[in-house]
Amino acid sequence: MSKNIALTAAKRDGAGKGIARALRRENRVPAVIYGDSKAPVTISLSARDINVEYQKGQMFTKLCDLDLDGSKNLVLARDIQLHPVTDVVLHVDFLRVTPKTKIAVNVPVNFINAESCPGLESRGTLNVTRHTVELVCSATKIPDVLDVDLAGKDLGDAIKISDASLPEGVKPVIDDRDFTIATMVAPRTVAEEAAADAEGNVESEPVIEGEEPAAEGEAAAKE
Repeated sequence: MSKNIALTAAKRDGAGKGIARALRRENRVPAVIYGDSKAPVTISLSARDINVEYQKGQMFTKLCDLDLDGSKNLVLARDIQLHPVTDVVLHVDFLRVTPKTKIAVNVPVNFINAESCPGLESRGTLNVTRHTVELVCSATKIPDVLDVDLAGKDLGDAIKISDASLPEGVKPVIDDRDFTIATMVAPRTVAEEAAADAEGNVESEPVIEGEEPAAEGEAAAKE
């Protein structure tokens, strides 16, 4: 597990659009902490700090040590509202977590042992159908990545969840089938490549709207 995110927050009084707008004018982002059978707490965070962490792309899988007016809180971001145009963070929901907290979280897939993959050695292409897999795990033991083994995979093979190395206590949300994560696609033949190139290079002479294309003899007469 990688190091936790560290953020500092302050309590805020009240809620509502008016208070939220006032906070954003002060470069603060409204947020809430909930869960662990405790009352929700409304807070605000530095807009710069929360946006920097969001842009790193790990807020939903990385725990956060949140300092709330000197009180330490272990939390995980569960919902983030963004501006529809700028993608600036507008609001964050944090869940209080403990080692007993079980959550479902999307974890990025990482393919390993590519050097032992016959399909890639034959110039095949790894067609990834799932870039993340939703896993159920302890909130304090979220895997950074899900390693999926490519060793021995040949052209036409499917790489499935059974090829992944699941840490102890971690299981996929989909548990009723051995679902596919990627497939090993054979390279295109020379004929297929030529046909694709020809299709992409077809050019047609532009026709002016309202005019008929000139016949070959007519075109020659005009030259």
